[in-house]
Amino acid sequence: MTEAAQRAVLVGVDDTADAWLAADWAATEAGLRGTGLRVLHAVGTGSPGGEGADARVLDAAASVLDDAVARIAAGHPGVPLDTALAHEQPAEALIDAAQDADLIVVGTRGRGGFSGLLLGSVSLRTVAHADRPVVVARGHTEKTEYGSIVVGVRDERDEDAVRFALAEARLRGVGVRVLHAWTPLARAGLVVPQASQVDDEQHVHTRLLAHAARPIAEFPQVRADTDLVIGTPAAALVEASARAGLVVVSRHPPVGRFALRLGSVVHAVLHHAACPVAVVPTTRTAEET
Repeated sequence: MTEAAQRAVLVGVDDTADAWLAADWAATEAGLRGTGLRVLHAVGTGSPGGEGADARVLDAAASVLDDAVARIAAGHPGVPLDTALAHEQPAEALIDAAQDADLIVVGTRGRGGFSGLLLGSVSLRTVAHADRPVVVARGHTEKTEYGSIVVGVRDERDEDAVRFALAEARLRGVGVRVLHAWTPLARAGLVVPQASQVDDEQHVHTRLLAHAARPIAEFPQVRADTDLVIGTPAAALVEASARAGLVVVSRHPPVGRFALRLGSVVHAVLHHAACPVAVVPTTRTAEET
């Protein structure tokens, strides 16, 4: 999709500090893309207490949206704004409202989350079920425009995530680090791996990284490097996030009847990254690559 054809950025807000950080990040993103920003607030499917309670809920919702518009307009005066009030649960409302948006932005924890968790249930549900990229605005959001972008790749299905990272880097004029982490299989046991075995494994992972990084050729104006590191993917990405403006990861389709919609690496990065995290869904299975 060309930049001219990009549609609005959608952000979910409530009256928490996390939501204001997400709104600011989303407004910056909309400004970089040259698109509008849609600000959505959800009030759920009903409130106990009758008409009086419903009226108070709607008044409070209108106040949240008014405050959001005032804050965003003051900090990002050139970004076109519109608002939406949804009578759904927040995650479902965001997913439904995103049909005419290219990107969803959420905070780390809003009213729909639990204060003891690092990432709220609304954010997790949106990331797990959205059919388009979702950014969780967390960590050092002020680095967004200037920090480099790190994209983690697991296999050949992650080209979409790499392409998303490159497009974001082009908007910001920053570089991209395409990172693939691996651990020699023999290290999982008690036997010291033979050098030839490690070399063979490294060659396989080098080819995998090169395959996933093929979209680099589509963005000649973006400085991009590939990085093959030994270690666990989650730890490598969280460490890299300390020096990045954005970390990009893929959400792969769950495998198996009882598989989680978000893998352990995505979970770890969402909970512990030091900068915003973009989760890009891929619908391709391993057999289709």
